[in-house]
Amino acid sequence: MAEPRTTQPTQPASRAVGPSSGYSREQIRRYGELSPFELKDVFIALARHEQRDEPGQKGTSQSQMLNAGRGNPNWIATGPREAFHALGYFALEESRRVWTADNLGGMPQAGGAGGRFASFLRRHTGLPGVELLERCVREAQRRFGLDEDTLVHELADGITGDNYPVPDRILPCTEQIIRGYLAEEMYGGTLPDGNVSLFATEGGTAAMCYIFDSLLKNEVVAKGDRIALMVPVFTPYIEIPALDTYDFDVVLVRASMFAEAGVREWRYPEEEVAKLADPSIRLVCLVNPSNPPSLSLSERVREQLKDIVAGPNPDLVVVTDDVYGTFVEGFRSLASDLPHNTLLVYSYSKHYGATGWRLGVIALHDDNVIDRRIAALPADARDRLAKRYGTLTLEPEKMRFIDRMVADSRAVALNHTAGLSTPQQILMVLFSLFDLLDEGRAYKHRIRQVVADRLRLLLEGCGMKIAEDPLRAGYYLELDLLAEAERTRGPEFARYLQDTYEPIDPLFRIAEQTGVVLLNGGGFDGPEWSVRVSLANLDDLDYLRIGHHLRTVFEEYEAEWRAAPTSTDSGT
Repeated sequence: MAEPRTTQPTQPASRAVGPSSGYSREQIRRYGELSPFELKDVFIALARHEQRDEPGQKGTSQSQMLNAGRGNPNWIATGPREAFHALGYFALEESRRVWTADNLGGMPQAGGAGGRFASFLRRHTGLPGVELLERCVREAQRRFGLDEDTLVHELADGITGDNYPVPDRILPCTEQIIRGYLAEEMYGGTLPDGNVSLFATEGGTAAMCYIFDSLLKNEVVAKGDRIALMVPVFTPYIEIPALDTYDFDVVLVRASMFAEAGVREWRYPEEEVAKLADPSIRLVCLVNPSNPPSLSLSERVREQLKDIVAGPNPDLVVVTDDVYGTFVEGFRSLASDLPHNTLLVYSYSKHYGATGWRLGVIALHDDNVIDRRIAALPADARDRLAKRYGTLTLEPEKMRFIDRMVADSRAVALNHTAGLSTPQQILMVLFSLFDLLDEGRAYKHRIRQVVADRLRLLLEGCGMKIAEDPLRAGYYLELDLLAEAERTRGPEFARYLQDTYEPIDPLFRIAEQTGVVLLNGGGFDGPEWSVRVSLANLDDLDYLRIGHHLRTVFEEYEAEWRAAPTSTDSGT
């Protein structure tokens, strides 16, 4: 019987050089079956073990655990958060104006809210965040033509959190503002003709769950259907389709191009993208810019996808997760190229350092292939769906897919309490408006430079080579260690690594010997010998250290190879 899966390994008794620091090759192989986000806990345990002081040497350990395995950034956007807290003071003032009794207040009111907000600004000029808050509100009025009382009341009532979200899908002014933000950052500055509707969600994570769930419940896809994944890709996009709920037949579209011998380009060859022309493929999912390679789609691939949808596969549904788009200059989502086929998932977590807030949104054009596919279902399927949503509307057959997602997110029966919490929606509003100001644009260029500097330091430390690419977001880096081994030391060395070790052995070794935690690229359906490094969550010079550790482990492998009885110098 196979060993039970666990993310808490027993620490090895010794730090012997060899197959992964005291673990047998079979043990490592079994750990390789885990999701990379679970396997990282094994590496963290090893790294923490490395930090322990030797007996009798208390306080002498010089090692430091460096966890570059997760994408939580170590920066936050302070300005819009200050504005958020300043808004909270205004909202409390509005509440106390309505009803004051010790700690009891009333609900903010809309009538005259704009004038009272102006008075608040004059009386609190020294309050941190109040100046930016004023500029954000004025920008919303100027850019979107919003009524002052309506906007200010939505902000005050929303941050107070005293009402259920109404409408449940997203608040009215909030939708207009976030739509404007997405137009700027995801759609190349201009939304497509027609209307794009939004659904505010508990981060991109919830968005993924809601999309897969509602596509299945509305029979846009069925259990066992053929779908495609553009890989490497964020692991849940691999693991969700494999669940017995879906059991999809998955076609992989691989980014398998090389810029030169031994240097991966992480681009999709034309023949790989051509797989999507098969009309039996009902759905394709991708992360753009990719995770982990961190590259946005090339113009060539976008044009090929447009041709596929215009020709052999017009009903293809595209789910594009574009959370890293703001890290690429001039980024354009597939939602701008294929607006009628695409569900756009966006999260504020990475750009603004807000993973704990769970701020996400789904965007879908009102004229879309999903609604058309639902309308074209057989009569018995339409009758089943009419019964499912019949308690929500007298004409359930006219209910749009984006509203069905909202209902499904609360098992339909709780649709009246659906929706993202209103304080979360208000923070998204302030993040969005901040982005449209000069300060927000300067912030965006600053965090892009942060990840670019860290990438440079990592490469300097490890001495490895990557393909130059202007569409690189640089939030992560995926390094193909086997390709690098062959490029720098020849094919015999690469074969030695494959024959002697499991692909995740370097990650065990680097965690146990140096305290560095990385993720295995194979868990993202990348090359088995690749590793993912997050460039977002450690200090700059830590990446130089990680690079040095990678190089040291590589040199250790080379020394073992040269010492092996069958080793020769050929190919070096």
